[in-house]
Amino acid sequence: MSVQIQSNVLKHLFQQVYFINGTAYAGKSTMVKMLAEKHGGICCGENYHDCLMDAVDTAHQPNLCYFQTMRDWQEFVNRTPQAYSSWVAGCSREAEDLELVRLIQLAEAGRKIFVDTNLSAETLREVSDYQRVAILLAPPSLSVERFFQRED
Repeated sequence: MSVQIQSNVLKHLFQQVYFINGTAYAGKSTMVKMLAEKHGGICCGENYHDCLMDAVDTAHQPNLCYFQTMRDWQEFVNRTPQAYSSWVAGCSREAEDLELVRLIQLAEAGRKIFVDTNLSAETLREVSDYQRVAILLAPPSLSVERFFQRED
């Protein structure tokens, strides 16, 4: 029951939040920036939740804190594929919490918010309506061909 209540509260709070998710090189960041400019909204580009990283701690976000807790670079590269996959999934879950907290903070401004997000499809279903979510896709080969041609 409390999850449903929380979901309804977030859906209400996020009525002016527009989410764009998808694959690399699909134009998510560009679209979010252009929409925010056009509509006088807030642009939440990639990693917009990084401003909350000072609040992250090893007890609650062990995956996001991994680089502070690993012994050395060899520990990072010598993990099994399963350990690496588990870490990536854990980072995604922990970052989702930060994204939602940041969006709650920004939603209080009462302006439209355009978000380049990594929230999972399941989470997006819980916190938003179908009409405020777009999924942009690019061919996988584009990531391989252009990975090092990015400003970031």
